[in-house]
Amino acid sequence: MATGTTPTPSATPTARRGVLTPGRAAISARHLRTDRWWLPPLVTALGLAAFIGYSTWRAFANSHYYAAPYVSPFYSPCLATNCADMKGGADWALFGDWWGLSPALLVLIFPLGFRLTCYYYRKAYYRGFWASPPACAVAEPHAKYTGETRLPLILQNVHRYFFYLALPVAGILTYDAVLGFRDEHERWGHMGLGTLVLLVNITLIWAYTLSCHSCRHIMGGKLRHFSAHPVRYRLWGWVGVLNGRHMLLAWSSLISVGLADLYIYLVSSGAFDDPRFF
Repeated sequence: MATGTTPTPSATPTARRGVLTPGRAAISARHLRTDRWWLPPLVTALGLAAFIGYSTWRAFANSHYYAAPYVSPFYSPCLATNCADMKGGADWALFGDWWGLSPALLVLIFPLGFRLTCYYYRKAYYRGFWASPPACAVAEPHAKYTGETRLPLILQNVHRYFFYLALPVAGILTYDAVLGFRDEHERWGHMGLGTLVLLVNITLIWAYTLSCHSCRHIMGGKLRHFSAHPVRYRLWGWVGVLNGRHMLLAWSSLISVGLADLYIYLVSSGAFDDPRFF
């Protein structure tokens, strides 16, 4: 099928952008895809919206986030005096009585900022919520596009710094998972279903965190000669394997952190007792 190189005559000057830019093939259709290209961004938007709704409710709830020895990943470390008494846990009263809101709001900013500026999540919510672009080979509906070159999206460049802040949070959640091998009386040598839930969750969180593009760049992104840095080259290769599964790890860790919080909420609220293995 032959096409010209002049935009369609009906296009107004203000509309001659994107696929209607002068010099582009004069195809009247906005795209030529016949598959259900709209389904992946729709599913992505629904999945992210569901997590945002649930996590917002739990973050402001300020209740049922501790069931000894388990603590919700939404509330750890707990940095206010209005925290529940966590026996041996990361319960640090850095904020005094003047802080009357949920203590989750003090710590969630770090993992939230890390995920919000993540390269994969940026692609996901740009497509899912803003249709920028809706899908491959589908022109976006916006008349103007500036990318991440000005406010507010230029702030996405702080992702590498949120990576540094996400590391100690992951370390604290690892400590919480280790505490899961105690019982409610602080005796070691016990394991319940909640212990397994926290272990799976922190494993996925570490896998997602280390698969980050910033982590891969830190390992070997600035090296000119890998032969002179064999250890960093090996680390760069391992991180590269994880990085190839970054999307999968982003979703699985997001789901696991929500399920971990939900499990502890159900146990703390008395919906059921934590099954013990030993």
